[in-house]
Amino acid sequence: MARYLGSACRQCRREGTKLFLKGDRCFSEKCAIERRAYPPGVHGQGRTRFSDYGVQLREKQKVKRMYGLLEKQFRSTFFRASSMKGQAGENLLMLLERRLDNVVFRLGFATSRNEARQLIKHGHFTVNGRKASTPSMLVRPGWKIGLRERSKNVARITAALEALEGRSLPQWLEIEKTASEGSVKQMPVREDITLPIDEQLIVELYSR
Repeated sequence: MARYLGSACRQCRREGTKLFLKGDRCFSEKCAIERRAYPPGVHGQGRTRFSDYGVQLREKQKVKRMYGLLEKQFRSTFFRASSMKGQAGENLLMLLERRLDNVVFRLGFATSRNEARQLIKHGHFTVNGRKASTPSMLVRPGWKIGLRERSKNVARITAALEALEGRSLPQWLEIEKTASEGSVKQMPVREDITLPIDEQLIVELYSR
């Protein structure tokens, strides 16, 4: 499957905001946004003006990169959201939040969504007791996401769980650290997403 192999920090600088693609680095002084808060490239420090289309495109690119999807994946997710009942923008965010890689990240088993995807593909997690290796799987209320027995001592996972101390989980998720298992209490709602996202701009972009 195709995947982005370039610099993660370059993506954050291009969008002008932290996308939290590098785990703990994003919370430190080494974060690229803290050091160079302007777009990459030789003209990055020049004044940038966007048309309405440019603003909509940048918002789409920001959300797509934040959740680690490629263009075809993101587009198909949007059209699925637009066919559901309710507002297309909110439906889009709910579908993105319910992805297994995002849930693993939100539960604190990984320091970034990219790391969560890699761990899932390597077979470290189970969903309802069965091995799961599909990062795009959509979770449902009542589902259990846990670590396989052989994965409970993986250094990257234990370090991520330790770093979770002091951080709050979304209300629609809960974790039992002693059992190395998390669960989905309910469907996510728009209020659970505190990231700076204007989903209406994405709807307007795809409505052109």
